[in-house]
Amino acid sequence: MTGNKLLEKFTDRVALPDEPETFADDVDDLGAFGFLRGLHERSVTVALRRRSGEIMAVGYAFIDRMMFDASEGITLFCGGRSIRIEGKNLNKDIRPQVSLFQGLILHRVPWIAEADQAAMLQAGGNAVIIKVIEW
Repeated sequence: MTGNKLLEKFTDRVALPDEPETFADDVDDLGAFGFLRGLHERSVTVALRRRSGEIMAVGYAFIDRMMFDASEGITLFCGGRSIRIEGKNLNKDIRPQVSLFQGLILHRVPWIAEADQAAMLQAGGNAVIIKVIEW
């Protein structure tokens, strides 16, 4: 290989799509959270979305530990900060082998979103509802 062809091999990259929605085919929207479809797929971050429009993304690599308590919800501990996710059915299988807490443990949840009042009223008894995300 000549020097130019070798350089082109490492500098010629495939352009990524401009809009993140093009990756939506890989994620199931389960209302309160997204779940990566592929058995071996992993998310690098989890985006925490509040009703107000605030979004905070946390790298899974920075999460020291995760805790589920039925009365408290889910707590993520990362870098001296704790993030609480309160709601209902947070550890309930909504499909076989698919629950929010298990998805977080396996790094398969790319986003979690607080529900608005209308969504809370319309949700069935088995639906996962995120009432509040505190950071």
